[in-house]
Amino acid sequence: MTEVNFYTTGKGELLGFHVSGHSGFAEEGEDIVCAAVSSASYMAVNTITDVMHIDADISLDDAELVFRIFSKNASACRDILQGFKLHMLNLEEQYQNYIRVKYTEV
Repeated sequence: MTEVNFYTTGKGELLGFHVSGHSGFAEEGEDIVCAAVSSASYMAVNTITDVMHIDADISLDDAELVFRIFSKNASACRDILQGFKLHMLNLEEQYQNYIRVKYTEV
């Protein structure tokens, strides 16, 4: 199962996310759930870092992506992160057995 864990402040602002795991919907390389999550994750990260030029902590390896902005940038990144969260919640609704969305207050 793919897990998307959103980092939030006590006020509910989004500060980033951690994506891990393989959904198991299909074989690796054929999995539309993993492809959708990966594509949306990269779009959010690239928009914030390369288009908006906002510094972030990023860790990436074969099985996970960790992305975190600094709280001073939360308002500037709000729409991008909210859009990504909405997309993940919609995927979770469509593919309940393959993706889980969670939240961690930081």
